Amino acid sequence: MSELTSFEAAVGARVEEMLDACTRCGKCVEACPSVVPAGIADASYSNIIAGILDIVRTGDGPEVSQSWASACMLSGECIKACDYGINPRFLLAMARVAMTKSQNEPPERRRQGLTLFRDDSRDVTFLSQLQLDDETLVRLGQKSASVAVAAEVPEFVFYTGCNVLKNPHIALLALDIMDALGVSYQVMGGPSHCCGIKQAKTGDIEMSGRMGTSSIQKMSRSGSGQVISWCPSCYVQFTETTIPTIERQGSPRPFDMVPFMAFLRERMAKLTPLLRREVKMRIALHRHPGVAGVVEAALEILKEIPGVELVDLQQPAVGLQSNNLRTLPAFKRELQRNELQAASEAGIDALVAVYHSDHRELCAHERDWPFRIINILEVVGESMGLHRHDRYKELKLMQDADQIIAECQDLIVKHSLDVAVARSVIVKGMLGDQPLPLKA
Repeated sequence: MSELTSFEAAVGARVEEMLDACTRCGKCVEACPSVVPAGIADASYSNIIAGILDIVRTGDGPEVSQSWASACMLSGECIKACDYGINPRFLLAMARVAMTKSQNEPPERRRQGLTLFRDDSRDVTFLSQLQLDDETLVRLGQKSASVAVAAEVPEFVFYTGCNVLKNPHIALLALDIMDALGVSYQVMGGPSHCCGIKQAKTGDIEMSGRMGTSSIQKMSRSGSGQVISWCPSCYVQFTETTIPTIERQGSPRPFDMVPFMAFLRERMAKLTPLLRREVKMRIALHRHPGVAGVVEAALEILKEIPGVELVDLQQPAVGLQSNNLRTLPAFKRELQRNELQAASEAGIDALVAVYHSDHRELCAHERDWPFRIINILEVVGESMGLHRHDRYKELKLMQDADQIIAECQDLIVKHSLDVAVARSVIVKGMLGDQPLPLKA
């Protein structure tokens, strides 16, 4: 691949077009829910976005603009606010790349990206294998299924991403629901189908592009031309960075990608008759609006379930998913604390999340509050007569790494897992995934 057509050069060309089109009006800053908690609300909005353009071009710019780029929660409100068709969320990502590049030379960026990828792959592998046997892992596109080619062209590829495999009951329910809808699909995902976001975070855009492009090629081999995505981070990485850049390089669009909740909403005519069982629950939806239409789709689906009563807790809805609020940790803890308190005061039966990172961070709070914390597909599944046990929550509620190791001993032996590594992953990747501490 020549320098002119390299992934990084193609990204650069897209960025230059956006920089030229930006009028520095500041509407994107004004709409952003990160501005106030980041402590930059008193600054000139037009100056903040002008500084972002400087950072993208040079790697340096005003401190207030660096603060805004670093505080981005990927809420997507900036995209809706722009009158010129620019994607400010993408520009902020490029500003963070430029800032990272200015701090590290290419070899160090490559090393950091590789370390992040390996650590994440280890956590996904261990936490999924602590819960699942080989047969179920294959059903989720792992083991031998990761290199399998479908015998017939499926209607869809179901792309899990990586981290939902830590909460496998969610992904398994998604497959059960698609089976009930009569949809044919091939499952892909996990570390062998990385979207490249880890490399992007360390500023290694070329390697990020290679990994994302490789995964896109694997998904394209199915011939379906349609991909259902679960992970919102992967969705944003593919649809806002990788696929547009591939098109910029001269390749045709490889497929259409749709979030799973939007996929279900498009099939409401088929889904609604399957929602036969009454689910008598007062439910509040834990909301993140970063992928347009997902919250609306979730609410529409819940309203079709007989017996469900929706309760609006009147809490802020920000960010792509819970994991993306880590840029503002104190604000994140405040949001979660306030939501749990509001849920308790409202007397709900369940706080229902959509995404896997939301569930991982919130589920152990079920121990301390008078309501359940579950995933939306558990509610949909219950109405359809489908059930998958939430082993992740069961283990996390133990709050004891040694007890968890003992509970998972059979699978540790079956998968030949290193016990010391497994314990480390449990302590950091499961019990440590707790932004708001549990009550004493």
